[in-house]
Amino acid sequence: MELVVQPLGRTLNVEAGTNLLTALREHQIPISYSCTAGRCGTCRCKVLQGEVLEAGREAKITHPNDEGYVLACMSSVSSNCVLEVPEPDEVVIHPARIIKATVLAIEPVTHDIRRLRLKPAKPLAFSPGQYATLQFGPGLARPYSMANVPGDDELEFHLRLVPHGRVTGHVETTLAVGDAVRVSGPLGTAYLRRKHQGPMLCVAGGTGLAPVLSIVRAALAEGMSQAIHLYFGVRTERDIYGLEWLEQLRERHANLHLHIIVSTGEHDPRWRGGLVTDAFNHDWDSLAGWRAYLCGAPPMVEAAAMLARKKGVLPEHVYADAFYASGI
Repeated sequence: MELVVQPLGRTLNVEAGTNLLTALREHQIPISYSCTAGRCGTCRCKVLQGEVLEAGREAKITHPNDEGYVLACMSSVSSNCVLEVPEPDEVVIHPARIIKATVLAIEPVTHDIRRLRLKPAKPLAFSPGQYATLQFGPGLARPYSMANVPGDDELEFHLRLVPHGRVTGHVETTLAVGDAVRVSGPLGTAYLRRKHQGPMLCVAGGTGLAPVLSIVRAALAEGMSQAIHLYFGVRTERDIYGLEWLEQLRERHANLHLHIIVSTGEHDPRWRGGLVTDAFNHDWDSLAGWRAYLCGAPPMVEAAAMLARKKGVLPEHVYADAFYASGI
């Protein structure tokens, strides 16, 4: 069977039933991958013509337009088809692994958000914006995004306490400095594209600031000089956190522009009122040539993705991770 790979223009001869990721790798097609088990979404690609057979996914893969997208690691070739692989010049390969880590600190940053700092026994390779699964004990596992940059000696996570939540309740009442945590990852596709030279739109809601902070920290540390507009939306003024970190970054880097939006209640006149999506909708007539990184609650992410595309961001340049609430 013939598998045509765009935008590379490569035609591969493969046998029916061949795993798609295996076929691409055997023919040296640049493709990002990590877990190879359908969890991380890193190997997502789009079927333009024909069809492949995709096994069930273990997790929802957030994308502004899921139609036609499959995970290469979970798919097999079943007919002649045309496949589109994303940004072959931005391939990242961080094989997913499990490492042990030790709790260094659990720090309150708001009334319901905790900053968890871990010391990994071995380095964890990841791209800024990705996440990992933290397991604190049997049945106590949840995905959280790294807020630090790759290469740091520590891993940093921001956890929102869920009322009556089993996992975050354990973190708040039982977890202590020195305890062991199992870290599995990296996972996720909403990572920093380093070769992009145009403006960046970063939209974070609540603890969605964690991956966005990792992206911004890394972009600035690596000398990316384009304009970076970070819109941080919170419900009330007391939900604002990380302001000191953000202000320090802005003081050192003139290309970082910070917008804090409070949706309800009275707030400091420095902040804007309303919805975070309304804020960047008001600020920009066109976002053509931009890349958009979005993270937070699903309704916000979906609305921001739709608006970014409407204003000219190409669908393949909208990178989104939605945080799905859980009571565990």
